[in-house]
Amino acid sequence: MRLAASLAATAVAALFMTAPAAHAVDCPVAEGTDRWELNDEEVVALYDCIKDWMAESYAAEGDEIGSSYRDWAVTSTRPAVAGAHSERFLQTFANDIAAEQYLKFEEEGVEMPVGSMLAKESFGINAKKNILRRGPLFIMEKVGLDEAPDTMGWLYSGLQPNGKVMKVKQSFCHDCHVGWEAQDALAYPLPEVRLTATN
Repeated sequence: MRLAASLAATAVAALFMTAPAAHAVDCPVAEGTDRWELNDEEVVALYDCIKDWMAESYAAEGDEIGSSYRDWAVTSTRPAVAGAHSERFLQTFANDIAAEQYLKFEEEGVEMPVGSMLAKESFGINAKKNILRRGPLFIMEKVGLDEAPDTMGWLYSGLQPNGKVMKVKQSFCHDCHVGWEAQDALAYPLPEVRLTATN
């Protein structure tokens, strides 16, 4: 048992060249690290290194969502790479209005209430520099069909890694999300990392 624990700790330590700190330059990863092959413990170690820096960065310009989303319900046990959003690691948070319905992860007949908000953190591995790199904070807000008739009532927005508002083309986001039409355009976390309202 001790040997297994020691090997696991060594594997996690090998991801990092130095101890984690506040900036991505202090979150290096081992050369050749494959984001698709990392285990739970390794992904959590990466997230632990960069999560505070991401939250501080998204809040840097005083954006209301960027400053408060971490108080919402987290929807997964850890970030995961789903393939979308440029193959970044993603961690989704749901506000109080969204959480009850979202955490059911239903696949048919989903109708999120107006006022639902989701914030999706993102980060990746810079393979050339072997460091972690912050991605945008992707945001979805259910505003209703009167306000957003072409996007199933959703308004898409985001914050750049420095906290500045992103320019977002609604159709660009929705053309992908409409693939989950029965789920009210929601692309859930991967099944193996989903949290539910009962856990």
